[in-house]
Amino acid sequence: MQRRDFLSQAGASAGILLTSSLGSPVFPAKVPPARKLGVALVGLGNYSTRQLAPALQETELCRLAGIVTGTPAKAEAWKEKYNIPEKSIYSYENFEQIKYNPDIDIVYVVLPNSMHVEYTIRAALAGKHVICEKPMALNVAECKEMIATCREAGVKLSVGYRLYFEPHHQEVRRLGTEKIYGAVKMMETSLGFSMADPTVWRLNPKLGGGGAIMDLGVYAIQGARRVIGELPVAVTAQGYIRDKTIFKDIYETMLFQMEFPGGAISNSTTTYTSYVDRLYATTGYRWFGLQPAFNATGATGDSSEGKIEFKTPAYQQIRQMDAFAKSIMDNTEPLASGEEGMKDLRIIEAIKQAADTGKRVEIDWKS
Repeated sequence: MQRRDFLSQAGASAGILLTSSLGSPVFPAKVPPARKLGVALVGLGNYSTRQLAPALQETELCRLAGIVTGTPAKAEAWKEKYNIPEKSIYSYENFEQIKYNPDIDIVYVVLPNSMHVEYTIRAALAGKHVICEKPMALNVAECKEMIATCREAGVKLSVGYRLYFEPHHQEVRRLGTEKIYGAVKMMETSLGFSMADPTVWRLNPKLGGGGAIMDLGVYAIQGARRVIGELPVAVTAQGYIRDKTIFKDIYETMLFQMEFPGGAISNSTTTYTSYVDRLYATTGYRWFGLQPAFNATGATGDSSEGKIEFKTPAYQQIRQMDAFAKSIMDNTEPLASGEEGMKDLRIIEAIKQAADTGKRVEIDWKS
């Protein structure tokens, strides 16, 4: 089955899977501390090819142990390049058979956003721990189902938040939450690049879920909420579509503002038309920030007190995946947990509502 054919059929199969029993998996996940944990990548697109697979060659606690793809040519190429045994190569049709493979401990879902919920649930019911790429799902309801299924199946769930483990981001979070320069009063966080190709799945609202705010907004949201150390209580937003021949039923550019309970405010931009990549926080006369901030090639930091500089590995995902493997080995809650992913979707839903209505939207964190 070709990937494009599978995508067109995903909705139908998901309906069956998501209404099935969420009982314990046939083979409950176990912790094999004597070896590296095996990771299977589900989806061999650009991110798996250029970032995750190379990173897995340098991880200390996990390794590339399997792949799932609908393209036989890709399967053959990866088998040869990474010495993947035939028994650890799966298609989307026989994915459930992964539960019989003791060499695979973790399934990393690297598929279009609309497919995250289905494959997270399928992996959990197969007894495998799960890393799901961001955004975690299309909405909060899907996040809740993913979290509940993994909990009932006895497996751990993490979201692919590489920047939770990146030294520059860890430092600006420390500066903000510990009030090293004083309490943050205002922040700017923005990420954007040009994507003017209507054939890309991210521009399809059914597959991507809403354009740049879904794809890039997660970074801008996290950059603000994690540095301030609070969850926003309300948002306002403005959505723009300049080129309606390319951007259909999704916002081309989204500007949004978040209000925090301690009095801080943030202003953010996500766009598919222009390059922007920065994080800036100010406490009054003192400030700190990153530019570039969010891309996978590395961050550069500066502040009113001097440079923010750290030596970083070639791939940010090395620390991300090793951290998840360690949480499995130690039986601790992953830092980039499913609950963290659901927080961002709750904020995104409020931002979408604010842009659609033109009104300030308060966020209910109790529901």
